[in-house]
Amino acid sequence: MEKLAGTPTALGTAQLSIQAPIPAKEDFVNRFKWILKPRLAGNVAIATVAGLAVIYAIPDSGSDSNPVEIALSRVATFAAPTETSSGWDLPNLDNARVDSWIKTFSTVPKVKDRFALWLDRKSTYEPMISAKLAERDMPQDLIYLAMIESGFNPNAKSPAKAGGLWQFIGETGQRYGLTVNKRVDERNHPAKATDAALSYLSDLHDRFGSWYLAAAAYNTGENRVARIMRQVTGSEKGTDADYYRISSLLPKETREYVPMMIAAARISKDPAKYGFDAGDVTMTE
Repeated sequence: MEKLAGTPTALGTAQLSIQAPIPAKEDFVNRFKWILKPRLAGNVAIATVAGLAVIYAIPDSGSDSNPVEIALSRVATFAAPTETSSGWDLPNLDNARVDSWIKTFSTVPKVKDRFALWLDRKSTYEPMISAKLAERDMPQDLIYLAMIESGFNPNAKSPAKAGGLWQFIGETGQRYGLTVNKRVDERNHPAKATDAALSYLSDLHDRFGSWYLAAAAYNTGENRVARIMRQVTGSEKGTDADYYRISSLLPKETREYVPMMIAAARISKDPAKYGFDAGDVTMTE
């Protein structure tokens, strides 16, 4: 969900051009113990796989000072198909980070178990979310943003105090009509939170002209994405391919955000292809 520039995120402090040091192996072990606790209330979806992603995702310097990475990122972007694939209503752009997340979700045993749980929960909330997307003529594939935000857990809470199915921070939730106080927290109300999230995403799409850029802004904050877009392209509005064009200047969590969403969508649309079946759901809340 939207984070203000320079504030802690589920992956640590957001920085535009400084690569965070890679934790020692012992730090990863401790993180595994935290992210894999099935009953942990604060176990939001992105944090669930973030530590493992550092090991299994492709190398990424995260710095605008690395011309090789920037060049490769742009080559991969411009070589990717721009048409919406059959069965999709978001562009299904090919990128090495998407492939890396598919591998992580489908082959790392404990992460695969967790993803199977998200697939199981999806059937509970899909009819409601799908209907609301259809009412607004928005892409059905935006459901996968909720998947990577919360794992379809309406009571999920993040270390950054985002909450609910769509992981709103309190201020943004209130801005979009949700009651958030000590007695009532409508971020945890699936239908109301979905209405607010879709209104916010629609506004972001109007501003940036791209669902990929809207998703990036949803995660890291609209002003940051606007500033980077102006810096790189000369305009706030852009295309889905521009997400990868500006990727190296985004915080690490946001660089992985859209690839995670597309990877989750690819697996969800054909679970058997990636080795998922009903017997894979082994973890419970």
